[in-house]
Amino acid sequence: MRVLAVDPGLTRCGLAAVDGRAGRRAVLVAVDVVRTPAAADVAARLLGVGEAVEGWIAQLQPDVVAVERVFSQRNVRTVMGTAQAAGVAVLAAARAGIPVALHTPSEVKAAVTGSGRAGKDQVAAMVTRILGLPATPTPADASDALALAICHLWRDGTAAAAVPRGGRVVTPAQRRWVDAAREARRSARRDGRVAGAR
Repeated sequence: MRVLAVDPGLTRCGLAAVDGRAGRRAVLVAVDVVRTPAAADVAARLLGVGEAVEGWIAQLQPDVVAVERVFSQRNVRTVMGTAQAAGVAVLAAARAGIPVALHTPSEVKAAVTGSGRAGKDQVAAMVTRILGLPATPTPADASDALALAICHLWRDGTAAAAVPRGGRVVTPAQRRWVDAAREARRSARRDGRVAGAR
């Protein structure tokens, strides 16, 4: 399974792709940090994040996109930007027909270090060890995105079971959602035709 992980942020958005399976060694595919200038318009910044995520999806063909769930912070402005960037990543995955999994920061820390209260240095050290990297990924957003990808592989591999190449990965809940949305569109079209015929 290939996981594309997004550690959302407006100033720095961590992106990482990892291959692996639950109980197996995780292998680094790619890692980077997308930066947007703080002085730029928020719409332009979100567009930059969205285009980066879409480019990674197109190039790397992940089976699932894992996004860090926005958790309460004291700085409302930071929370808003982080939530907006997370929404852009979720939208990019949905447009590509790729399932999305959300994980809290404490879930990620616990999966990688064994403690939901681990510090960033502990997380970075374990990511380096788990992936067998020669050096710790920097900045911290890169390590955080890698930890998120590993978390999804190890804790929630059921969210996207492997399917034949070219097939879509869809959970039963996602299938019901897609079917319900399709039926709602059909009903709306039928209702529109009936109303127009009157």
